[in-house]
Amino acid sequence: MASGRNTSLRLLGVVLLGAALYGGYWLWEILLIGTAYEAKVLCSSVFVSRRDPQQVLRQELEGIFEIVDSEVDRDNLAVTARLPGMPEQRAVYRAGLGCTLLAGVPEAELRRQASGLSVGAGEGGRVGEVADPSSGEPVSSGAPPPASEALRRALAGAFAEPDPSRPVRTRALVIQHHGRVVAERYAPGFSQETPLAGWSMTKSVTSALVGILVSSGKLALDEPAPVPEWQSPGDPRAAITIDHLLRMSSGLDFDDRSGAALSDVNRMLLRSPDAAGYAVEKPLQDAPGSAWYYSSGTTNILSRIIRARIGGTDADYWAFARRALFDRIGMPSAVMEPDASGTFVGSSFMYATARDWARFGQLYLQDGVWNGERILPEGWVAYTRRPAPAAPHGRYGAHFWLNGGEAVPVAERPFPSLPADLHYAAGYEGQYVIVIPSRELVIVRLGQTADRQAWRMDDFVAAVLAAIDGS
Repeated sequence: MASGRNTSLRLLGVVLLGAALYGGYWLWEILLIGTAYEAKVLCSSVFVSRRDPQQVLRQELEGIFEIVDSEVDRDNLAVTARLPGMPEQRAVYRAGLGCTLLAGVPEAELRRQASGLSVGAGEGGRVGEVADPSSGEPVSSGAPPPASEALRRALAGAFAEPDPSRPVRTRALVIQHHGRVVAERYAPGFSQETPLAGWSMTKSVTSALVGILVSSGKLALDEPAPVPEWQSPGDPRAAITIDHLLRMSSGLDFDDRSGAALSDVNRMLLRSPDAAGYAVEKPLQDAPGSAWYYSSGTTNILSRIIRARIGGTDADYWAFARRALFDRIGMPSAVMEPDASGTFVGSSFMYATARDWARFGQLYLQDGVWNGERILPEGWVAYTRRPAPAAPHGRYGAHFWLNGGEAVPVAERPFPSLPADLHYAAGYEGQYVIVIPSRELVIVRLGQTADRQAWRMDDFVAAVLAAIDGS
């Protein structure tokens, strides 16, 4: 009996030790993810957005992040974040490529990747122009005309802070009507010249880049995704198409909850040197095309596919978005950031000024045509706005969010009070590029709103529509 009891105690000890080690591992991972987040956000905010690091620490990196010690190295254009007793996390800035987490890759190797690179922001861009959709001619948007009183009230409401415990932190608003900026406002410390994070609005830009490759015949929507890891005999993932990836219907098992510290999205963005490599290893949860769920992993798989289909050198790939899209529509501030493998993090890491985000929206308002030149293939915007078959209530198209469209009954639309043709790019903490073709309207809102109920997109859009109707 004693021997049996001792054996049981030993087994219990092993179980408890295993649980402690298991819990310790997860805590270790959580702390590394948080430290990496601080390094990345602070690096991009200082070196891409050119913001005061103290403001970033007070706002984006408040609360639990206050336990992390960070250092801005202006001589070497890098940020290091650390916790006592843990490996430091470092993000490095490279001109034209923004900031990249080392994620285990030697810093010398990362810098060597971009040696001699010349894809800096502003190369070939036309600052201060948008296109008049009726004539295709550029019109100046250097300073918008005085906004109507109703529009001024709508903007003031978007910047109001009625509850200090739930900060809104709107940073930038641009309203563009008939191709012209008609209202604009910025928070203190931000301006027309401040590039700001789009977070998941980057997905919509990645979709546009896929469209450009489709127009050149380098990709086809119905082709199986060219992912080498899925080509083994009998691998069901070989049935995933480009269309499935764009419509968030790949069926891959991917946890995209940014609020869950150890979710796939956080591990992919903040712990992996190769975001697409992380995502392609995920198994199928559902048959391709049979279910819809949001997945940043699928976008980064598309980013790697874009890289492969462009071919050429790293410099050719890194310059592609600028040559094929940003320079052609006058987005000189736009910066897409790659991971340590060199592939753009197409799900999440892009910066641009509010006016440049508005130009991107205007491109979709104009059916992919800019100054008389077709940038996106004919029918691409219509495809983007066509609800994914598996998406509930017509809420999602091809890397754009939708308001259902005319085919969805009004009561079932995500925003019943807003026009059915509204579609939008959306990002973490309240980033929006909203396009309403029936009203010739583009709205950009950039901010840092942690509580989704503190600022409601639909209420603001309704106020802007009412103001325009009354002007």
